[in-house]
Amino acid sequence: MISVEGVTKRYGFLVAVDRATFDVDRGEVVGFLGPNGAGKTTTMRMLTGTLQPDEGAICFDGKPIADNLTAAKTRVGYLPEANPLYDDMLVCEFLEYVARLRGLDDRQTRAGIGRAVEETGLEDVFFRPISEISKGYRQRTGMAGAILHEPEILVLDEPTEGLDPNQRVEIRKLVSSLGSERTVILSTHVMQEVEATCDRLLVITRGAIAADGTVAELMEAGHGISRYTVEAAGEGVVDALRGLPGVDDHSVEAIDGRVRVRLETTGDQELRPDIFQLATRQGWVLWELRRERATLEQVFRELTMDHPEVEANGAADAGDPAPVANGGENGGDDE
Repeated sequence: MISVEGVTKRYGFLVAVDRATFDVDRGEVVGFLGPNGAGKTTTMRMLTGTLQPDEGAICFDGKPIADNLTAAKTRVGYLPEANPLYDDMLVCEFLEYVARLRGLDDRQTRAGIGRAVEETGLEDVFFRPISEISKGYRQRTGMAGAILHEPEILVLDEPTEGLDPNQRVEIRKLVSSLGSERTVILSTHVMQEVEATCDRLLVITRGAIAADGTVAELMEAGHGISRYTVEAAGEGVVDALRGLPGVDDHSVEAIDGRVRVRLETTGDQELRPDIFQLATRQGWVLWELRRERATLEQVFRELTMDHPEVEANGAADAGDPAPVANGGENGGDDE
C-alpha cells in the first residue's frame, strides 16, 4: 500500500533522511524506531505529504503522492508528537473544526465524529473543555481528529509521550483496535508498545533504514547479542569464563561462597556446552547455567549504538531544519 523508494531529505548540508527504502502492506501496524535525530519525524511528515523529499518518491498503491498531494492527504490521518489542540474549545467543537478543515459536509461530519468518538472512547468528555481533560483524553482527542475522515493510513508520532503507565496501556489498546481496520505507522521509544501492538519494525539510524522485520525476527536474530548467567563454586571461575571466545563484557556477584557471573557475548556461537565442559574439567559445582535471549531494547541499542544523540534547542528529530553546527533536527512543532 505504501512504498518509500530511495527517499532523501536535506536541510542545507544536513542529510536528515538518506535514501530510505521500505514498503508497508495494507493492514499492517508498523513500528518506526530510532534514536533522537535519526530522521523518524521527517520521514513521517513526508509520508503525510507535509514535507516533500528532495530525492526519491513516496507512493500509495504504486502512484507517487506528489502527483496529487490533496488526494493523498485525504487517505492519511496524522497525530503529530505535539498533538496541537485548542484549549479554549470543547472536545466536540474541536472535532467539528477538524471536520470543516477536512472539507466534510454536515452528514459526513456527524457520521465521522460519531464513529471517531466511539472508537476512541471520548463519550465522557465530549462536551468538556479541552483545557480540563487529562493528557490521556487529550491524546484520544487528537486520535479522534486524525480518524474522523475515515483515513486508510494512520501515522502516529509518539502517541503515548508523557502519559502515565495506566494511560499508556489504554492508548496501546486503542492503537491495536485502530490498526484492525487501517494501516498504521507508529513512532515510539517505548519497547513494550512495539511488542504489544506492532506486526513489524523499521529501525532508522542516521537517516537510513538499519533493520526491517517482525518483532520475532529481530529478536531471534538478536544481532549477535547473547547473555549468559553462570553460578558456580570452585577455583578460577571468573578468569576462566571471561576468557571464553566472544565474551565482550562481564559482571560478578558473590553469593554464599560461590559466584554468579553474567557474560555478554557477540557472535552466533552457543557457549553453554563449552561452559558445562569447562565446569566438568575444573571440578566446579554448577548451580545455574542460563542463556538469555536478546531483548528488543538490546537489539535496538546494537543497531543504533553508534548514533550520536542529536540535540537542538532542547529537542531532536522534529523534522525541521536545524543549524548545521548542531548536526541534527530541531524541535519545532507542526503547523
